[in-house]
Amino acid sequence: AVVFDVIRRYLEWSGYEVTYVRNVTDVDDKIINAAKEEGVPTEVIVDRAYAAFDEADRRLGVKAPTIEPRATHHIPEMLDIISALMDAGHAYTVDGDVYFSVRSDPDYGKLSRHDPDDLRSGARIEADERKKDPLDFALWKAAKPGEPSWDAPWGEGRPGWHIECSAMAREYLGDGFDIHAGGHDLIFPHHENEIAQSESATGTPFARYWLHNGMMNLDGEKMSKSTGHVVDLLEALDTYRPTAVRLVYLRTHYRKPLDFSLDALVDAGAALDRLWGFRRRTPGPVEDDPDPEALERFRDLMENDFDVAGGLGVLFDAVREGNRRLDAGEDAAPLTAAYDEFVAILGLAEPDEAPDVVAPALAALAEQFGAAEPAINGLLEIRDRARAERDWATSDIIRDELAQLGIVVEDTADGSRWHRG
Repeated sequence: AVVFDVIRRYLEWSGYEVTYVRNVTDVDDKIINAAKEEGVPTEVIVDRAYAAFDEADRRLGVKAPTIEPRATHHIPEMLDIISALMDAGHAYTVDGDVYFSVRSDPDYGKLSRHDPDDLRSGARIEADERKKDPLDFALWKAAKPGEPSWDAPWGEGRPGWHIECSAMAREYLGDGFDIHAGGHDLIFPHHENEIAQSESATGTPFARYWLHNGMMNLDGEKMSKSTGHVVDLLEALDTYRPTAVRLVYLRTHYRKPLDFSLDALVDAGAALDRLWGFRRRTPGPVEDDPDPEALERFRDLMENDFDVAGGLGVLFDAVREGNRRLDAGEDAAPLTAAYDEFVAILGLAEPDEAPDVVAPALAALAEQFGAAEPAINGLLEIRDRARAERDWATSDIIRDELAQLGIVVEDTADGSRWHRG
């Protein structure tokens, strides 16, 4: 979500009018099974999962989508596509289920670039002897006791996962649109099936470009719920600055696997301190135009398959040169203006400051105790409590006030440390 948020921001910055559709799957096998296990309606599972997802996105600075449809609100659109597929001979019914016939689509496999005969031996193919071909996938599933269902010409039931996405994409973006994004693990079968059913129903290309992000590892190993080798995102956001978590995601090219670790979070926090420290040296709006060389480098990298990690490098180079100019008493305004452009695109701007009462209180403590070690340790204890409570603005102000006293605070994997600068 963070990666595609940056791509959206960049396209808008470049002058494009972006319609960003993020659909919500609110009926599928996993939801139904979870509801049965807990003995609650499916809506309870959906609302709880969506609330957590939405909270994480907001805290990570992900912009709200232009449109956010739910699958259950678009059953008629799904029925229209399924009917068109059946009329054209691309789908067939078996005991109230409706399947897409992969053999009817000569282009099947063009996204994953595999021959269908090879794909038949792959994983994630639902075994069902009633199907004409093992690769045939469900467009509609016949109703079962205790499951949500809707009326359809071929019998009461519910949609398959793949048809949901095609129907919502068509409803809000038309029969063809520019960019389809998603995880690398969805290329087959989900995205392959989306293409097959959409193009077979409409006769027009589905999506012009496909962007697939790499998977995330934890300390060099694949995350796994079954083994407990996972990090809960909301818990991570409770413990670390959300902008630092966001920066960790952006430091790896979106197509490559990303390694999430405590060291990476600590390093990202220190990197943000360097970024924001530069901007604090020149507070307020900047009238100058952004540095043209920095803009050109940034644009060249972003337009080479959205090299966000490379764009970050341009941002840090601008900060390094900007600090050098400020130290030398030179004009750094064009680089500051470029900084403002870059952090807006990347979503890395410093959050609003804490209430004004914090800084005066710290100034009074400094006047009373100076830079004595007990006072420093006391302030760090207050800062640690602020960080534990996710009060990042207060935490940053304490760090900055100590810096004014010549005390450098470093956040490490083992906790906060300080030394005299």
